[in-house]
Amino acid sequence: MNSGFKIVRRSPEWTGTWGKQMKSVCFKTLKNNQKLNHFPGTFQIGRKDRLWKNLYNLMTKFGKKEFGFIPRTYVLPQDNKALRAAWEKSSGKARWIIKPPASARGSGIKVIHKRTQIPKKVPLIVQKYISNPYLINGSKFDLRLYVLVTSFNPLRIYLYDNGLVRFASVKYSDDMNTLADRYMHLTNYSINKFSTQYTQNEDAEACQGHKWTVKTLWSYLEGSVNVDALWESLTELVIKTMIGGESPISQLTWANLPSKYCSYELFGVDVLLDENLKPWLLEVNISPSLHSASPLDLAVKGPMVQNIMNIAGYHIPNKLTASQQAETLQKLGLEASADLCYDSRLYVMGLSPEEKNKHNHFIHLDDRDVYLESILSDLTPDDVRHLIQYEDELTQIGKFEKIFPTPDTHYYQQFFDTPRYYNMLFDAWETKYHKDRSAGVQLLESLCRQKIHLDISNIESRKSLVS
Repeated sequence: MNSGFKIVRRSPEWTGTWGKQMKSVCFKTLKNNQKLNHFPGTFQIGRKDRLWKNLYNLMTKFGKKEFGFIPRTYVLPQDNKALRAAWEKSSGKARWIIKPPASARGSGIKVIHKRTQIPKKVPLIVQKYISNPYLINGSKFDLRLYVLVTSFNPLRIYLYDNGLVRFASVKYSDDMNTLADRYMHLTNYSINKFSTQYTQNEDAEACQGHKWTVKTLWSYLEGSVNVDALWESLTELVIKTMIGGESPISQLTWANLPSKYCSYELFGVDVLLDENLKPWLLEVNISPSLHSASPLDLAVKGPMVQNIMNIAGYHIPNKLTASQQAETLQKLGLEASADLCYDSRLYVMGLSPEEKNKHNHFIHLDDRDVYLESILSDLTPDDVRHLIQYEDELTQIGKFEKIFPTPDTHYYQQFFDTPRYYNMLFDAWETKYHKDRSAGVQLLESLCRQKIHLDISNIESRKSLVS
């Protein structure tokens, strides 16, 4: 509303909506100029069973050193036999945490140490419990990180510089007899707020109560912990988690979105630190709560929401009359020939035969040095469209940090199930222009003045594309 938009309840003329995830095929009902806060298929990382399956496949291929940041998980009932073997191997001394595969806010979660405590014939996640958490003031805690993805292919990830630290309201004990105490072993705010020992924290900068900001945590740890190295390990965890769902999400996006304009997504990534400060991924929320019940919540989420809306880049609907557009352009001090409104040509999904040939050529190159040298030498209209969307986003990121792509993220390309042309393009762009973005922007501006980015002639059906 502060940006001049109006909330509507029922209307086919809406430009954007913030709501729950919906089935992938429902995205086909969107108009080209309508934007949703989800991508098709993000349940691939938002559901605990799919998250485990996707990351376990990568762990099997690349090893625990790269992808061993999620606790060993068993999906019941299909993993019953494997769980029984693991249980017997631990001689009943291990602790496990059981979770419904698609729940949120701590619903149905509990810590157990007996197999008889597992409900029968119910879909469940049984996960190895991290029993050596890093403690502050004797209590365990987790981190809620906020991750914005504006595209999966090419992959573009932004990590917010602040987040929430949620403490258990009862001091931690590893005694087996305490496992039933949800206020001790679970860190969910929606659970602990009902504890008689829960203390509200109204001050975003205070190290008090059972909820802090991530920035406050860094201040508390400074001097005793290498905070920069810890942030780097959290960044790596986030990137690899998103890569875990990249392939199926890209496929469903390609099949169901009418336009590249239509989607972006905010994820809530929950992480636990063990006593060695190793981050463990607990879960990924595809509809993280943005309720601001306290000044602390508002201090984190208020600026974040503003940044998200700016990065998402909502366009003015193509509904202005010629006189209205001329009047608005004059007020903004823009040329009378400028076009303020949404232009579907900027987000077209197909490729021309020439663009398709360029994609096919580069995805079969094994040598990074070769594509760094040549992929930017003759930018196609499709290349230009992607790059101007990217550079536009970077002018609006505010307190978000771009973590993919960067000049160093080419390391992660080995983990994608197939080479991605756009990731190569962005890798080359970052390598060449990250120290002087203005030079890259000037190049794009010169191409746009020639209207190259609006050339959609000879576009082929996206169904025939390879990359």
